[in-house]
Amino acid sequence: MISGTSTQADGGEGGFVLTAAAIAEAVGGQLVGDASVAVSGVAALDRATPRDLSFLGAAKYAPQFAASCAGVVLILPELADAPGQTPARVIVERPQEALLALLPRFQRATTVLHGIHPTAVIGAGARLGAGVSIGAYAVVGDGVELGDGVVVGSHCVLGQGVVVGEQSQLVASVTVYSGSRIGKRVTVHAGARIGSDGFGYVQRDRQHLKIPHVGRCILEDDVEIGANTTIDRGSIDDTVIGAGTKIDNLVQIGHNVRIGRACLIMAQAGVAGSVRIEDGCMILGQVGISGHHTIGKGARLAAQAGVFGDIPAGETWSGYPARPHKEALRAQAALFKLPSLLRRIERLLDPKPESK
Repeated sequence: MISGTSTQADGGEGGFVLTAAAIAEAVGGQLVGDASVAVSGVAALDRATPRDLSFLGAAKYAPQFAASCAGVVLILPELADAPGQTPARVIVERPQEALLALLPRFQRATTVLHGIHPTAVIGAGARLGAGVSIGAYAVVGDGVELGDGVVVGSHCVLGQGVVVGEQSQLVASVTVYSGSRIGKRVTVHAGARIGSDGFGYVQRDRQHLKIPHVGRCILEDDVEIGANTTIDRGSIDDTVIGAGTKIDNLVQIGHNVRIGRACLIMAQAGVAGSVRIEDGCMILGQVGISGHHTIGKGARLAAQAGVFGDIPAGETWSGYPARPHKEALRAQAALFKLPSLLRRIERLLDPKPESK
């Protein structure tokens, strides 16, 4: 524990209290003001109380800083003398990064009771590692393997033969279909569905005949899956989410999709079947990617982009249909000019009659 840190509970929630001196020491910053000021939470400048830590990382927020009631503020060197009533300032080169480093100290840890709740159902042949926690009304199917320290929340359902690696956590009401594999240190948030059948049908005699899905769904190590996200199993091949990839809430990943390592996929994105997303890609909110395309390594897709073809590695695309970002911006700017151009054309085609 760093000096100046107190283990005093805050409001009965078990949080920690940090003094301004301890914060400056932790981030390697210069303290200006009262070193004894203590904070127990983090908040934005405009809603911070004297018990909160905040940050000022851009000049445009200086007016908010001037009116802020925050107890301690992390602040850029060039803004160190900005007017404000904060009793303690910590001058640091990258205030936002410094704040991110401090956030875990304020987080209220969730208590996990190790062991199996009496209402949980454990199938035949299930193998449970050391320190496993299984919550109320959870169902662990036949032949399931849970590594050391795995947490299975209440009302989770794990189908036959599911494998979950050590130190992974399935929050409440997660469903993992039979045959799925989850790596180490994976977090799957509430309501997610892992390994459901993909949307695949063959039309015959005016009927839609379902294609059996016999592939697996594999989440590699250090993946995080957001709440109510759905990831389909493969039809014949596997659906794979690469190590270190983070997927937000309400995302749909179709069958046979392969996502590389360390990708970020934001809320409400939809990825159709057999798409390949290579390492380090960033897919922003509400992006739609049609099937059987490849998103190259390190590519970025801006919010609401509609993708109907391959995206080159390292490029940023946006718009509908998606195109290189600068091209999309020029097209959007031209579109905004159309109303005035149309008015000019209308005047040329329908001139006012000459006055006599």
